[in-house]
Amino acid sequence: MAMAPKLPAFDQHRPPARDLVDDCVHCGFCLPTCPTYALWGEEMDSPRGRIYLMGAALDGEPLTDTMVGHFDACLGCMACVTSCPSGVQYDKLIEATRAQVERRHQRTKAERVLREAVFQLFPYPHRLRVLRGPLRAYQASGLPGLLRRSGLLRRLSPSLAAMESFAPPLGKRRPVPEHTAALGPRRGTVGMLLGCVQREFFPDTNAATARVLAAEGFDVHAPAGQGCCGALSVHNGREGEALRFARALIDQFDAARVDHVVVNAAGCGSTMKEYGELLAADPAYASRAREFAAKVLDVTELLAQAGSVAPRHPLPVVAAYHDACHLAHAQGVRDQPRQLLGEIPGLDLREIDESSLCCGSAGIWNVLNPEPARQLGDRKAANVRATGAQLLVTANPGCLMQIGAAMDRAGGRDRIALAHTVEVLDASIRGVPVSRLSPPAGQRVQ
Repeated sequence: MAMAPKLPAFDQHRPPARDLVDDCVHCGFCLPTCPTYALWGEEMDSPRGRIYLMGAALDGEPLTDTMVGHFDACLGCMACVTSCPSGVQYDKLIEATRAQVERRHQRTKAERVLREAVFQLFPYPHRLRVLRGPLRAYQASGLPGLLRRSGLLRRLSPSLAAMESFAPPLGKRRPVPEHTAALGPRRGTVGMLLGCVQREFFPDTNAATARVLAAEGFDVHAPAGQGCCGALSVHNGREGEALRFARALIDQFDAARVDHVVVNAAGCGSTMKEYGELLAADPAYASRAREFAAKVLDVTELLAQAGSVAPRHPLPVVAAYHDACHLAHAQGVRDQPRQLLGEIPGLDLREIDESSLCCGSAGIWNVLNPEPARQLGDRKAANVRATGAQLLVTANPGCLMQIGAAMDRAGGRDRIALAHTVEVLDASIRGVPVSRLSPPAGQRVQ
């Protein structure tokens, strides 16, 4: 009996573009910046190796489990985009490839269950809100330390152990008002993305964002009904879901009539800036998506562009700044956070070795790939400690959770406070001691 012919890996719905694949000259400049190549040294777990596989798939090769494994292993950090001398648009290639994988590859039952659980929770703020109460009670119970010391949870489910380890200490939930008036002369009107994990697990970051924007002369509109921006869905090939989230968010902010839409989470901002491409084939939203994307700015972009007017109080602290991948590589925002931090009297800003290497968070990559993510997190934490910093500053909730968990594992005297860039600016504007920004890594709510 003849075997059925194997189908080619990709269908005709938006496959990776052949011309973009052909842009890669396989020079290898991307290799030192790729986290998985740094971990394993495997050619097919490098950007150029994955591009080779994409080319083979476009030539009609079937989508094998091995091929999917190499695509899944990519963090999507985009460090290779920054390092590539040929301008290869790997970001577009891997995004298109992941959408193909999600449509055409049959995952194991365990993989499907884990991914479905993640996507039924993380992009829905109201579901995360329900989780807050039980999680706060758990953190106060003393069980976290017991479970970590025993290693039981890690043996039973590495993914669940990873999620437990990087859950931030939860305090009282403080919703951002829908409208925050500018202090002093008004310099503009901005919409503010509240986010999902940011809204429910890092409410102080959102509160600080609204305060800083108001102190710098901006009216802030934060529609309470806004949902997920779709970043997690885009970065994991869930195209239909991403489109629904994007359309709904555009509707929310169109009604607000703002000059800019400000984002304080790097992964969210990078996706929102690409709404024009994401919705290009939607006749009802294509034009609106382009207009929306043109308004999107990271909060540090807007503040650096506008120039500071609110006085800064001294913060005598040694700080290290970590470049969130989707801010530095995907959006090209590197100088602005450093510029703003440099305006704070007394703050000694230090750089981190291997600054372009991802910390291992990468959206939900650290949930789906807990062991290699742990290695990358420990490597980043060691580089942070080597700076002698008392405070780690970054621009993404995933990075804060990932590096915080690695600091917890280090334990002992290696206790470094963690804060979002905008929280440090807020502390300086209000004259709040830096020690109040966040608990040191390892200091859980008791």
